[in-house]
Amino acid sequence: MAITQQLARIPAEYLASCRRSAATSPEGDPLWDPPPADVLDLDWAPFLIERVGELGGLGDVHRKALRQALDGDTAIELAFLHTRPHTIAPFGPAPTALSAVQVDRVAQLLGEIDFPALLAALPTDEAEAAALLGNGADEIVGGPGAYALRHFDALREFYRGASRRRLLVVLWWD
Repeated sequence: MAITQQLARIPAEYLASCRRSAATSPEGDPLWDPPPADVLDLDWAPFLIERVGELGGLGDVHRKALRQALDGDTAIELAFLHTRPHTIAPFGPAPTALSAVQVDRVAQLLGEIDFPALLAALPTDEAEAAALLGNGADEIVGGPGAYALRHFDALREFYRGASRRRLLVVLWWD
């Protein structure tokens, strides 16, 4: 079974409802089931996206925003989503989340990142670029640059949509 990063954009009220469900259910079932249109599967791309930013010389503010977009924050208590047998992250670390305010800031900063320019800083030879990136980049069909760009663009659009709708984002590995 592959372990990939998942993100869900949800209203705070939905998270509160899941918290109440977990507290009142004899099995602790939060009834977590965000709409498929509001879930993003980033596959294994987070490692490559961050590495491209590092190698491409992404500045500190944007690098921190990218890390926050991919790692979330622990300020919102989500233990109820990480309790067996209903954990949403059975194979990874505990889920994290970003508040709507954090999502708005992250979306703004992701929108300022010129990812193609970061990719341009990598060697043009795909084998050399893959060796620099690591994390199995040499095995990505179609090349690691196209893969990372496609997933970065999806991440940016996901956060942009969450920001427009004033949603929070929950992140986990599954």
